[in-house]
Amino acid sequence: MIRLEAERLLAERIERRRERDFAAADAIRERLREGGWDVVDSATGSELQAFKAPPNEVKAPPRAVTLLTVVHGWQPDAERWLVSAFTQTKADFEAVMVDNSGDYRIEGWLAMRKAERLRVITLKPRLGFASAVNAGIEAAAGEVVVLFDPGVELTGDAVAPLIEALEDPSVVVAGPFGLRGKGTLKEFEESAGPEVDAIEAYCMAFRREDALAVGGFDPRFRFYRNADIDFSFRLRDRGGRAVVVPDAPVARHEHRLWEATEPQERDRLSRRNFYRFLDRWRDREDLLVGRQTE
Repeated sequence: MIRLEAERLLAERIERRRERDFAAADAIRERLREGGWDVVDSATGSELQAFKAPPNEVKAPPRAVTLLTVVHGWQPDAERWLVSAFTQTKADFEAVMVDNSGDYRIEGWLAMRKAERLRVITLKPRLGFASAVNAGIEAAAGEVVVLFDPGVELTGDAVAPLIEALEDPSVVVAGPFGLRGKGTLKEFEESAGPEVDAIEAYCMAFRREDALAVGGFDPRFRFYRNADIDFSFRLRDRGGRAVVVPDAPVARHEHRLWEATEPQERDRLSRRNFYRFLDRWRDREDLLVGRQTE
């Protein structure tokens, strides 16, 4: 849905709310969500926020794996990731870079970097983290998708062992950095696994069809924190396992979104995302690996 049409519907919804016709207002909100727009109500009024990218019309040849990253800025980091991905990956791959920077300089740089195995998706307007990832998943031509933070560098062929892990049909998500709940869903800690509750989005591999089947990442996670835990649970809720692949050679560099967000604000956003996670999963302690092995 184009913005002009969304704004028309928003104005109609505001009018229905003034008339206290909340059922009609809710119906309009659902139409907007179906068209890729969310409505944020506040004391100062209602505003539109895009949460879904327009459909990608470009058809890419099928690949074994899609290497996916979301670029929020910081060109040197994205360049380091891209060079390492092309240098180290041996599988039949493509790289998909989702430009969520809103920066014409990043857009111009990425336009010059396009190649046969590299596709760029530019988001206008910018979306939240989860929706930006979903745009890449939907566009992916690979049977397997490996999501990377652009601050990660491949120091060897990290993709091969991840693909191998997913050859086990019981595994739905794999990566080098795992998390386990500390006997509760309210606190997680790093774990070497091999079986874990969640895989961190620094580097996480999953089947594209599995991701689409659960609706991808929850678009309410506009900030990145805890979106990976929620997505891991969405995948595992269908009966699969999350496993750590310790021999995937990657190096984690500075996480720019974390460093660039004011401490008070990132704590607020992190808490809000974790409450979202708990709202959905608080009664599912059966999904905790530690509880299953007791």
